[in-house]
Amino acid sequence: MTEVLKSANPTIHAGTSTVEVRKAVESIISDIRERGDDAVRDYSEKFDSWTPSSFRLSESQIEKIVAGVPAQVIDDIRFVQEQVRTFATAQRESMRDVEITTLPGVTLGHRHVPVAAAGAYIPGGRYPLTASAHMTIITAKVAGVERVVACTPPIRGEIPAATVAAAHLAGADEIYLLGGVQAVTAMAVGTPSMKRVDLIAGPGNAYVAEAKRQLFGEVGIDLFAGPTEILVIADDDADPFVVAVDLLSQAEHGPDSPAVLITTSERVAREAMDHIDRLLPEMPTRDFAEPAWRDHGEVHVVGSLEEAYALADTFASEHVEVLTAEPRKALDLMRDYGALFLGEGTCVSYGDKVIGTNHVLPTKGAARYTGGLWVGKYLKTVTYQEVSDPASSALLGEVCGRASRVELFEGHARSGDVRAAKYGEGSLPWAPER
Repeated sequence: MTEVLKSANPTIHAGTSTVEVRKAVESIISDIRERGDDAVRDYSEKFDSWTPSSFRLSESQIEKIVAGVPAQVIDDIRFVQEQVRTFATAQRESMRDVEITTLPGVTLGHRHVPVAAAGAYIPGGRYPLTASAHMTIITAKVAGVERVVACTPPIRGEIPAATVAAAHLAGADEIYLLGGVQAVTAMAVGTPSMKRVDLIAGPGNAYVAEAKRQLFGEVGIDLFAGPTEILVIADDDADPFVVAVDLLSQAEHGPDSPAVLITTSERVAREAMDHIDRLLPEMPTRDFAEPAWRDHGEVHVVGSLEEAYALADTFASEHVEVLTAEPRKALDLMRDYGALFLGEGTCVSYGDKVIGTNHVLPTKGAARYTGGLWVGKYLKTVTYQEVSDPASSALLGEVCGRASRVELFEGHARSGDVRAAKYGEGSLPWAPER
């Protein structure tokens, strides 16, 4: 049995409607396709009040900006980037090229080939999200991407110095102070001042997400992302105060960010809710966290941890924090999540900011079929084949001819026939005399 102590309000939806977002993005993309850099400049002025002589930062500008960032901030950026790089490197090393022999002289294989160019979208707007630079740029570079383009918007008309420093230290080859749909479109389709990329990664608002959706196919993307989500699984051993703090840590991302608690303890549930009521009024990011909790917060009390894990899987949440006596059991009992955070010593904020796993993760149920951003997203697994033994080519040719004619593909069959005849004892009754 599940007791719902707090449910989301399905009648309240923050932000602009999907139809309005779709139409606005369609219009911007179309205009940039037609007018290129002029359109990009117009939209940057309209949305960010930002029209520099060049959106791309020069090496001297980057050096000056980085020099002005406090030393402690630089040290922290380097520390976090080393965590991200270490984990990404381990991921890359886990992927090996394959080559096998299936018949005499028949070689099949695959290789992991990085895309040539990737775009890293680093959100800004209200806050400088330096962590997104680490996650998108370092991961691409570890994968072997030769050219990484970073785009980040100004913040209230100012250069986000820490974000620029993070992008530079991560290894970005080009850095543009450009945000929104105009940045994503410029990277995807190319303009006279920006050569197009092959894949775009990174989180963003509803307009950025919609631009990625509309441009997908013309350019690769990491995944479709929506508002940040957190789901906490707790038993009676959990600290209700920690539960409350962690739920609000993600609610502050935006007014439409779901925060869900599933627990076997009604005491923990009620005490956590009481803590949230006391914490919210003084929270500096209350303008986002309060409506997120009010409209998208949920609390479920279940009869057992097995029920908790099963219910959690139905959410397929982006972040799942397991605050139980034996948190590692979730590794065996759960399937659908973007990332697991095991035990009270861990928290979703570590994943967002410092620990080294990637924070670009699936939302809105996408964890049912995909994981988050990782080295493999920047790699194309491509196959190759070689037949060097004449007898094997003749055998394959005979089978290919028969199999193709079952499907009425005469042209395919004849390609097999030619090799069966040339390397074996077959004939070509369909071929004119040569």
